[in-house]
Amino acid sequence: MAQVTLNNRIHTVPEGTRLSALLPDLPHPCGGKGVCGKCKVRAWGELSPLSSEEQRHLTALEITDGIRLACCTMVQGACRVQTRSAEPMVVCLEGEAPARVRPGFARYGAAVDIGTTTLAAQLYAADGALLAEIGAPNPQAAFGADVISRVEATLKGSPTTKAIRTGLSRLLTALTAQAGLAPGDLDEIVITGNTVMLTLLTGRDVTPFATAPFTGHSRFGERISLPDYPGVAVYLAPCVSAFIGGDTATALLATDLNQGELLLDIGTNGEMVLNANGKLYACSTAAGPAFEGVGISCGMVAAPGAIDRVELVNGALYPHVIGGAEATGVCGSGLVDGLACLAMLGETAPVPLAPGISLTAEDVAALLTSKSAIRSGIDTLLHTAGMPVTDLTGIKVAGGFGRYLNIQNAIHIGLLPPILPERIDPVGNAALSGAVRLLLDTALRETASRLLDAVEVVDLAQSPYFATRFFENMTLEVPQ
Repeated sequence: MAQVTLNNRIHTVPEGTRLSALLPDLPHPCGGKGVCGKCKVRAWGELSPLSSEEQRHLTALEITDGIRLACCTMVQGACRVQTRSAEPMVVCLEGEAPARVRPGFARYGAAVDIGTTTLAAQLYAADGALLAEIGAPNPQAAFGADVISRVEATLKGSPTTKAIRTGLSRLLTALTAQAGLAPGDLDEIVITGNTVMLTLLTGRDVTPFATAPFTGHSRFGERISLPDYPGVAVYLAPCVSAFIGGDTATALLATDLNQGELLLDIGTNGEMVLNANGKLYACSTAAGPAFEGVGISCGMVAAPGAIDRVELVNGALYPHVIGGAEATGVCGSGLVDGLACLAMLGETAPVPLAPGISLTAEDVAALLTSKSAIRSGIDTLLHTAGMPVTDLTGIKVAGGFGRYLNIQNAIHIGLLPPILPERIDPVGNAALSGAVRLLLDTALRETASRLLDAVEVVDLAQSPYFATRFFENMTLEVPQ
């Protein structure tokens, strides 16, 4: 056994214990594979030698300062570990207000969006009054940044269900406390999220998500009970398919998609729905978490210290930092701006964005891969529907990334198709807004189920057109 002093508290653990096992709340976007380099801690004492992954991700100065990757470092005897103070993540809670109020609860109800990266919730009274709202990181990030990593971790025995239930409990406790209430005062909870997140929440089998053809999963759209909330009605939003989930369904409810419009949610999976020819066409493209900062040398979530905007003025770059402090990294919207500036400058990577922060050639390659996945998904939906891009009347971009995205730059780099910027509308957390509608108008639950039955799912993995467009969209378009 070995003694570990972790943030000034003493723990006794078996020798050979990984530091990441002692830090379950520390993000491990790559699932502890030593790939992302994001689980940095300061550690010294009797520890395993530097791994090849650490030598690749850490600078000479960081190594001298005792920085280690928690997922690569094993305890070999007495040691000390210090984690950095976590900055609060910026979680998008904005969205459209519900149209009508016909709730199924008598006193208080909560709507929750379980995102892969973040959790968001709002508390309502029976008269439709918003009482409180809150956001938090998804604690499952300790098991990987994307849903496939979470599925793999679950199949290996990781407590992913316990993690999300604990995170939900903490979220609802904090939410109700804002209004001077307790979680036990809730009558009903409506939860939306992608199909994997809802499956992990309920503790159901995730095996159907591990191999093609990804069938056998639940479509939800049902009432359940959760152990932490006995007597509280819990309704789970309906899902379309394995990778087009309840969050897409509730976003559709919130946005009232018109003929010729596209709904787009850019995340680790890019879910999108096109309304064309009186039908709804939907797909999910594995964009990866690059636009959420994962796998990017200077990438981070939207939090104080993150560069969220970059402007090019007279050949010089001017970054904007959340919180106004010294820049410590770049979040998704800043990465899009960085790519656009790179194209406008006509330079090759690395391109410096701020002191000590640059986009490397490897970063640009990862971002172009994510960009191409999103754009190629859009192109394939249009192709399947027989709709030229000139007939696209509008794009509704959902999520926090869309809220802070520079639309013109997104068009410049080819992330979004070349339509008039004023036709592109950031709609905030549409998934949460739609969950609120399901909470405050129970009649919409049947409407949502009927809506999803009419969706035609486009399988990108079987589409030669998508494969061709993916290759073509890997370039960085230069603004004219």
